[in-house]
Amino acid sequence: MKKPIVVIGIGEIGSVFARGFMRLGYPVYPVTRDMDMQQAAIDFPEPELVLVAVGEGDLDTILEQIPEPWRDRVGLIQNELLPVDWKKHDLANPTVISVWFEKKKGQDSKVVVPSPVYGPQVTLLHDALASLDIPATKVDNEAMMLQELVRKNYYILTSNIAGLRTGGSVSELWRDHQDFARDVTVDIHALQEHLVGESLDHDALIAAMVVAFEGDPDHQCMGRSAPVRLQRALAIANAANIDVPTLQAISDEL
Repeated sequence: MKKPIVVIGIGEIGSVFARGFMRLGYPVYPVTRDMDMQQAAIDFPEPELVLVAVGEGDLDTILEQIPEPWRDRVGLIQNELLPVDWKKHDLANPTVISVWFEKKKGQDSKVVVPSPVYGPQVTLLHDALASLDIPATKVDNEAMMLQELVRKNYYILTSNIAGLRTGGSVSELWRDHQDFARDVTVDIHALQEHLVGESLDHDALIAAMVVAFEGDPDHQCMGRSAPVRLQRALAIANAANIDVPTLQAISDEL
């Protein structure tokens, strides 16, 4: 029998991956918030993968608690994910996927663009999604994966935060409010450069974001997490003394 795969957080996205793993013949052990993670690590000390599938707001808390035997087997799938998020917990080489499909309760997965994946278990995550007809792409190196993570952050943060003012879909945002959306990306870009600690190609990232807009043009901008994303972005800006005038103006309107 294949080694088990631990999935921490069995929400909609975590359940998709769990189903894919089982289709590949892996037993899946779910860990919910009511379970003892340390005991789970005693029961399953050498899993094939430990996929952390909690929301981004819970990521820090979970990574602080990852048992020692699991620390070299971690997979991460969160939005707003960047290397700083795992490096501050001394996780040296996790498997990382930028998830570009949406899964809502009672609905099939809806793909925007293929999901890039990188790390030790790249083939496992790629094949798990392929078993469900969800496209993924294997990324060759860490630098390319960083660009993919920032691209997703551009998409999520720009559409959500701009949507607090405009509402509507991503296609409507880009068609009817493009100048405003570009102003939002200027602030997002400054925050992303601060978080990754290096210069980024703003024009290339905008172009990549627009490709994702075109992948699901009717996707609604303002999800329920939009106000929290805005406040999180402002907190990062305030702590780093970064001027984000468009984000601040949006916040002042709420």
